[in-house]
Amino acid sequence: MKDAATSLGIGLAFVVVILANVLEGGNPTALLLLPPLLLVFGTTVLVTIAGGTMADAKQAVVSLKTAFLGGPQSCAEVVPTVVGLAERARREGLLSLEDSVRELDDEFLAKGVTLAIDGTDPDEVREILEAEVSAAKKAHKQSAKFYADAGAYAPTIGIIGTVMGLVHVLENLSDPEQLGHLIAAAFVATLWGVTSANVLFLPIGNRLKRLGELETTRMELIVEGVAAIQSGANPRVIAQKLGSLVPASEQAPALDAA
Repeated sequence: MKDAATSLGIGLAFVVVILANVLEGGNPTALLLLPPLLLVFGTTVLVTIAGGTMADAKQAVVSLKTAFLGGPQSCAEVVPTVVGLAERARREGLLSLEDSVRELDDEFLAKGVTLAIDGTDPDEVREILEAEVSAAKKAHKQSAKFYADAGAYAPTIGIIGTVMGLVHVLENLSDPEQLGHLIAAAFVATLWGVTSANVLFLPIGNRLKRLGELETTRMELIVEGVAAIQSGANPRVIAQKLGSLVPASEQAPALDAA
C-alpha cells in the first residue's frame, strides 16, 4: 500500500519556503549557492555515518524508498484472513491449512502457520515469531535514528557555514560593495541547516518510526492469531481478540470484516 504523505508534505513544504521567499521580494536562485549546500548536506550525511556503522548507513539509504514510496500495512486486512484460517483449522485440522499457506501474501503469517502445521511447540512458535518482531523493531528504530541524528546535526553545521562566511566577510572589509552580498551568502548556510533538519531529515525519521510501529503492530497481531489458531480457539473469539489489537483508525473496518 502506497501512502504519499511524506512526498506530498516535504514537497509542498519546500514550495511554501520558496514561495515565501519570492513574496518577500527575494530571488530563489540566491539560496542555491553550492558552497553552503555542499557543506550542510555533505557534512551532515558524513558525520551521521560516522556516528554509526556502514551497515546502518546502507540500511538508511534503502529505507528512503520506504519513506517516500511505501505505506502502512493494514492490520485490519489480517483479521479476516486469520479468522478464515482458524475456521478451516477447527473444521478440518491444522494439516488442512497447507494449501492455504501457499496462497498467503504475508510471509510472516505464512511462516507462523507453517510452524504450527509442522507441529512445533506453541511456546517455541511464539518465541520464534516474537524474535522476528523484536528484530524488525530494532531495524526500524535504527533507520529512523539515522535521520533523527541528521536533523540534529544539520542546524549546527549550518551555523559553522555561517561563521566561515562571516570570516570571509571580515577579510573583505576593505571592499564595502561586496559586503552585502557576502553577508547574505554567509547566512544561506544557516538557512539550509535549519530547513534541511525540519523539512527533510526529521520528517523522514518520524515517518520511518511511524511505519515501523504500524508494521510491528501487524506482526504482533499475527503472533496472537497464530497462537489462537494453534490452540483451536473459537474463530469468533479470535475475531474479537484480534479486532481489539487493531489500531483505533482501523478497528471499525476490521470488526466489520470479521
